[in-house]
Amino acid sequence: MKNVKSIIVLGGGSAGWMTASTLIKEYPDKEITVIESPNTPIVGVGESTIGGIKYWTTYLGIDDTEFFKYTDATYKLSIRFEDFYKKGDGGFHYPFGQSIYNSDGGFNDWILKKHIYPETHRSDFADCFFPQMALVNNNKLFDNEKNELPFNFRENTAYHFDATKFGSFLKDRYCKPRGVKHVVDDIKSVEVSKDGIHSLVSDSNMGVGNNKYKADLYFDCTGFKSLLLGKSLGEEFESYSDLLPNNSAWATRVPYNNKKEDINSYTNCTAIENGWVWQIPLWSRWGTGYVYSDKFVDDETALQEFKNHLDKKGQDYSNAEFKKIKMRVGIHKRLWVKNVVGIGLAAGFIEPLESNGLFSVHEFLMRFIRNAQRDITTQWDRDNFTFQCKKLFKGFANFVAMHYAFSNRNDTEYWRANASKEWDSALVNLTPRFENGFIHAADLRDWERNFSSGGLPCIAIGMEWYPLDAPTIKYLDGNNDEQFKQRYHDSVVSLDNRKNQWNLVVQDKTSFYDYHKQKFYSDRDD
Repeated sequence: MKNVKSIIVLGGGSAGWMTASTLIKEYPDKEITVIESPNTPIVGVGESTIGGIKYWTTYLGIDDTEFFKYTDATYKLSIRFEDFYKKGDGGFHYPFGQSIYNSDGGFNDWILKKHIYPETHRSDFADCFFPQMALVNNNKLFDNEKNELPFNFRENTAYHFDATKFGSFLKDRYCKPRGVKHVVDDIKSVEVSKDGIHSLVSDSNMGVGNNKYKADLYFDCTGFKSLLLGKSLGEEFESYSDLLPNNSAWATRVPYNNKKEDINSYTNCTAIENGWVWQIPLWSRWGTGYVYSDKFVDDETALQEFKNHLDKKGQDYSNAEFKKIKMRVGIHKRLWVKNVVGIGLAAGFIEPLESNGLFSVHEFLMRFIRNAQRDITTQWDRDNFTFQCKKLFKGFANFVAMHYAFSNRNDTEYWRANASKEWDSALVNLTPRFENGFIHAADLRDWERNFSSGGLPCIAIGMEWYPLDAPTIKYLDGNNDEQFKQRYHDSVVSLDNRKNQWNLVVQDKTSFYDYHKQKFYSDRDD
């Protein structure tokens, strides 16, 4: 990218400052400017992350200690899904990290257990294959430096943090000390040429030529309005409304009732009437919100449903400010057009489920770095960036859709419409696409009769959509019920013994609250 001397990042927030951080890390010799409007509200929903965020912070060299204190952060080990399968049916976890198989049977060892002991709840699945669930279930945390658990603390954790403070941290503690220029100004219009963006025009006198800002390359981080990629260059937007049901959200912040008891290591997602509610534990408060579809409920009714849920949870929202968010679900056809790269909401958005918003930011940025290695960027490099990002994005969208596809809820019109929806023509046209989601799951279930590691088995088995079933096993093995139990009894016992050992390891460890208090927040009053 030797032909690029100057870069403008239009828009601040998490996406803008993550972009500037990545660029100044990789290109310290280039002139990088972030232009941030004083009048644009920050969406500030991305308070929950998944494991990839730690690879990105490590790449930048960000120390957890300073980062936590600045952003009100806590560690995250898992995502819990409550009532997604059926109303009142309880919940199950999707922990981060690799699963630990018990035998060559893989996840099907647990299917054997479920058949022999039918009363076993689906939540037990994650407990049997993910050792970190011992920490989650006992609300404990430790660094695991002596490898007492087969669990990599550094790699298999993520963060909860204040999204607004996160952007400020990157700005003040990372970007500006490294030479990134910060301009607070309103862009009133955009001048377009055959090569893309020619200049950004404001009413101030802070730009080049008084009121204009120019650069060789522009990053559009302007949120859902997509001022450069969408509005100015007119790049087509591909809606995912046929795949994903939700397009709106209410978000707020509420206090803890008892922090020592309430704070935990996972994001909780609870399905309710017309969508689902997230609950994110930061050090000082809960972050919570309701994601829903305005096709089935109006905004004010949705707000009341949200408040009713908070009442059931015993959470005090008397002083809370509720923020309305309208989501644009989908992605632009191309993400790098001429001299503009779309990042964050300006490029595309799925929905908050599975904490994918900031994940797409750092993954798109790293793919930009990968496709900008040559001296001069060609159209092939731009198109390959789009290809890589959209493949990742569509795969994640399919994975999120899987949470709805496998649901058995039918208690409202929203969930009944979900249950009757034709999810993907690939299932009936025999054209499976190998993407992370229900199409991939269907293929694995049909041919492999087992699931790959990661999130897919956690969601599928949590929804009682098992890779294999006891009748099929007995049919293939030629066993009756008694022979089945005798053959697989030892595997089940071994599975339980291992789970129990993991729980024993954590019994004398520090509580989740005390771990954070001692390591990051000893100077703060609760």
